[in-house]
Amino acid sequence: MHDISLGHTLEDYLTGELVEATTYEDLRQALARLLVEELGWPRDRLQPRQKIEFEAQGAAYVRLVDFIARDHAGAPVCLLDFCPGEVSTFVRETLAAARIHPDGPIPLAVITDSKDALLLAVATGEPLAQGMQALPRWQRLQELAAAHPVRALPPQQLALERRICHAYSESRHSCCSHAAACQLARGGGRPAG
Repeated sequence: MHDISLGHTLEDYLTGELVEATTYEDLRQALARLLVEELGWPRDRLQPRQKIEFEAQGAAYVRLVDFIARDHAGAPVCLLDFCPGEVSTFVRETLAAARIHPDGPIPLAVITDSKDALLLAVATGEPLAQGMQALPRWQRLQELAAAHPVRALPPQQLALERRICHAYSESRHSCCSHAAACQLARGGGRPAG
């Protein structure tokens, strides 16, 4: 099932802004609330709807991710993405997105469908924990990020990760609200239909 507009807006838990209500937006909002209220992630360190801009097939491209968590110095420590299906099938594209982030590779990534979650070390792709208990408390997230550093990628590997991110993202978001957002971010109008 794709993330499609429901024709109205809702208030974003983190920013207070009105955002488009989509098939899965209520689950993203619940995830943000869980991270802040139950796991102690500082609200101001969690950024929703983040763009990862890169070049793919000779054109500018934008991959939206649901959340980027940043440490108190502003460095990204964790990419979190909601997936509409089996979390293990979203590992490769999530790792690619975390590896090509413009502020440098992000050490940790989380994929969740709101019933299951997978915490990954981005440098190796190694699963660190699975299940909703895989979502760490804020202090533990900092410790895990420090224990799993990731270096900047050599140009050839960076280009490969960009191609992977583009291919997965296009197949995942070609007919949903992310596609509209990507097209808008590239300066185009909203897709027809």
